[in-house]
Amino acid sequence: MALFITKRCINCDMCEPECPNQAIRMGDEIYEIDAYRCTECVGHYDQPTCQKVCPIDSTILADPAHAETNEQLWEKFVVMYHSDRL
Repeated sequence: MALFITKRCINCDMCEPECPNQAIRMGDEIYEIDAYRCTECVGHYDQPTCQKVCPIDSTILADPAHAETNEQLWEKFVVMYHSDRL
């Protein structure tokens, strides 16, 4: 499933440059994750880099509104990778 950033975000700017899918952008108040671009780093890394670099625990969580299996995340990665290369 895609990830989302909670209101615990302190806008430290650590997550945005680490996202290989360019799914993280500054929102009105805090950073936000585009669920349609987030693959939880499947296809890139073993774990989501945004969670790894975030200095505040429990800030970047699985988004229950966008439940996806690892296979679905992999397929999303493949489609994005292919379309980004065109």
